[in-house]
Amino acid sequence: MADRNITRTDLAEVVYQEVRLLRAEAAGLIGQVIEEICATLEAGEDVKLSSFGVFTVRQKGQRVGRNPKTRAAVPIEPRRVVTFHASNILKAYVNGHKSPAQPRD
Repeated sequence: MADRNITRTDLAEVVYQEVRLLRAEAAGLIGQVIEEICATLEAGEDVKLSSFGVFTVRQKGQRVGRNPKTRAAVPIEPRRVVTFHASNILKAYVNGHKSPAQPRD
């Protein structure tokens, strides 16, 4: 397991290095991409990223849960959840079977 997570700043740094935008422009670009993904999911639409995967919004109905400490029944309200399904290309890459979808120069 990795000891570190990748952050927005890390992504912006990669864009800065590879595309040669200003750091502030790279950070803004990453922010715009994330905002567009969030807005699309909020509207209930899927986000499909070729060679990466699909983010979908799923509606979960009301159900009864239990408080693990007291064992009392607790109603859980209906809600929407985001799910992610990795593409076969991403799965193969993670397992070391193929090269990245778009190799770097």
